[in-house]
Amino acid sequence: MLTGRKYRLDLTPGQAEFAERIGGVSRSVWNTALEQRRTYRRRDAWIGYHEQARQLVEAKGEFGWLAEVPGHCLQQTLIDLDQACSRHGTWKVGWKSKAKTRPSFRFPEGGKIAIERLNRRWARAKLPKLGWVRFRITRPLGGRIKNATVSRDGPHWYVSFLVEDGVVTPQRHASPGSAVGIDRGVAKVVTRSDGLFHHQVFAREREVEHAATLQRRLARTRKGSAQRKHAAAKLGKALAKVRRRRADFAAKTAHTLATSFELIVFEALTTTNMTAAVAPRPDPEQSGAFLPNGAASKSGLNRSILDRGWHRIELATRSKVRYTGTCVITVNPAYTSQTCNVCTVVDRKSRDSQAVFRCTWCGHTEHADVNAAKNILTAGRAEHAPPGPGARAGRANHTTAWAGRRTAKQQQLRATLRRAPSWLESPDLSRGERFNCSTYRLLRE
Repeated sequence: MLTGRKYRLDLTPGQAEFAERIGGVSRSVWNTALEQRRTYRRRDAWIGYHEQARQLVEAKGEFGWLAEVPGHCLQQTLIDLDQACSRHGTWKVGWKSKAKTRPSFRFPEGGKIAIERLNRRWARAKLPKLGWVRFRITRPLGGRIKNATVSRDGPHWYVSFLVEDGVVTPQRHASPGSAVGIDRGVAKVVTRSDGLFHHQVFAREREVEHAATLQRRLARTRKGSAQRKHAAAKLGKALAKVRRRRADFAAKTAHTLATSFELIVFEALTTTNMTAAVAPRPDPEQSGAFLPNGAASKSGLNRSILDRGWHRIELATRSKVRYTGTCVITVNPAYTSQTCNVCTVVDRKSRDSQAVFRCTWCGHTEHADVNAAKNILTAGRAEHAPPGPGARAGRANHTTAWAGRRTAKQQQLRATLRRAPSWLESPDLSRGERFNCSTYRLLRE
């Protein structure tokens, strides 16, 4: 199984300067190759990786600064660009900015990378043209190196080894039959269907105020000045601390979920759409004026959503489950927070507050996030149900999935019938806000 090992490098001043140069040349090759692809597209033509790689070899004879850096790093840049254009399209791939893009380059030939252990804390690796570089070995490599990526995060350089550790995904989880639904929120980062919460404050109020002060100082500096570089470094250091806390929380939460459950169900959340800005509302009575649209409160909600790192938690879980045999699926998040997990009646009025769910139909009261997580688990179990007799392997069977959801609803509703009020047997259709006719027909079947 392929896995990553990341270590902090201890480069000499000369090595750090050369690494910065390699990153700059790689960025230049990316931007030049992207512009070339767009120029070809404007003329209704097309150019691919192989032709650009051939032209890169010719350019090395004309430009000495291209020949100074390792050629495999530049080829990997063209490969990454080709994959990005194939996946997203030429016009949707972005440029790499000198100010905003952190330098990064990859050495693809792992067989040419030598590793030596110096002592208990330090080791060194031999990279092409960089020579021997020291790194802090905080954990064993544990396998054969496939490639190495050198990148800079703030003032520090790091090396990431892609390692083949020889581990095979187990055929069966250690806890067969266990399942959990995950509801991601703002008040509680992760809520499980069994009633447990995983939450952490990544930035305290004092740190948020300090970061805002540093941002104001950065905005007042002149571009290109030494003072601006100093202010940007201090701000980056403060934000990096919060980012590491978020990554640590995601890794620990993913480990707990993957080792405890055979099935993990997430909501298919599109964070980009959820954090979109509010459209302005022009004032029809006054030209050039706008009506209040709640943009200030929505921007605060967007910051809270992005601070929780919902997507990072899902990615970390998907990476961890390779070692445990856990299955991770996503379900439609529609109405999971408005549906009662006991009687399955959907009513937005049942959500009394952020933390309280009180069903207007059966009176069931529970923590709102736990209720949503249970609904997510129910939907995930229906989607993950084994196919019925005669179903073709490898093909989605929507009839079977709906049958699983229908059976689950029938079982829940039959249990509810025993404690339901007497007027349920002859429903009053005037109570339309509290009674669902389709739910009643399903109950009587």
